[in-house]
Amino acid sequence: MGSDQKFSRRSVLLSSVALAGAAGAGLVSSRRAFAQAKASKAAMKYQDRPNGEQMCSNCLQFVPPGSCKVVEGAISPNGYCIAWTKKT
Repeated sequence: MGSDQKFSRRSVLLSSVALAGAAGAGLVSSRRAFAQAKASKAAMKYQDRPNGEQMCSNCLQFVPPGSCKVVEGAISPNGYCIAWTKKT
């Protein structure tokens, strides 16, 4: 082996750390993009009327005055979808 083909332990370790950091950064950005995506009203079986006591206005996902953390678009405070979670 020539001296130009030898790798020091330090250079291999630093390269490994840099590669792992770049891969981790890619995972974080793709998770962030996934977390920001909302589901369609059809996918969440959204309806403009409550399901008994279950309605958007008493759901943990509801963002007043008419938005949701899960469902895309404008929603009614009296609506309902399958993502309904009771506020505590």
